[in-house]
Amino acid sequence: MLSSNLLFAIAIALLCSLSANSDNLQDTCPTDTSSDTVFINGFPCKNPSNITTSDFKNLLLSQQGSTDTFLRSSVTIVTAAEFPGLNTLGLSTARTDLEIDGLVTPHTHPRASEMIFVAKGVVIAGFIDTKSDLFQSVLQEGDVFVFPKGLLHYCLNSGFEDAIVYSVFNAQNPGVVDLANAMFGDKESGMATMKMAMAKLVARTVDDTTKPYDEL
Repeated sequence: MLSSNLLFAIAIALLCSLSANSDNLQDTCPTDTSSDTVFINGFPCKNPSNITTSDFKNLLLSQQGSTDTFLRSSVTIVTAAEFPGLNTLGLSTARTDLEIDGLVTPHTHPRASEMIFVAKGVVIAGFIDTKSDLFQSVLQEGDVFVFPKGLLHYCLNSGFEDAIVYSVFNAQNPGVVDLANAMFGDKESGMATMKMAMAKLVARTVDDTTKPYDEL
C-alpha cells in the first residue's frame, strides 16, 4: 500500500501539472496561420518578432451579417482562426443580427458558456437545463444574459425593429451543435416546423415593446 506521504506527493505533482497547463507561458501568442503541417489542440504561435498590433484588433463584428434567410437571422462567430490575438486566451466572440421576427433556433456550445449583450432592439433569450426547466427573459437594449455551457438555448427578435446581439464565449473554439440543422438540414419545411415549436415554447408577457407570440 502506498504511504500517505507518497500519495500526497503524487497529488501535489498532479496539481502542479494541471496548473502549469492552464495558464499561458508567455504574454501573447497570436495564431500562426502559415503552417499547415503541425497538428495540435489549438493553433501554433507566431514568431514573437512578427507580432504586431493588428493581431489584437478585428473588424469582423462591425459588419452586419446577411439576414436574407428563412429564419431572418445571421450569426458571425469569430475565433482565434480569424482573430489571431485570441489564441491561447480561452475566448471567442460573435455577432447576431436579427430582423423583425428573426430567430436563432435551439443549439448548444459543447465547449463554452456564452454571455450575450443586446446592443439594439428587444430580444427574447432562453435556455433549457438538464431537468427540462425553461429559463427565459425579455432583454432590452443594454441587458446581459448568460447561457451555461452545453445547454440548449435560443434567441429571437420580439421588438419592432432589427436587433443586434454581441456574444463572448469562455473558450477559444466553443463549437456549435444546431438542433434544427441536425434534424432538418436546410429544408424550409423543417425550419418552419421548428419555428412553430419555438412559438409554443416562447410564453411571455406582452407589453408595448413585444409582440404576441402568435404573430411570429
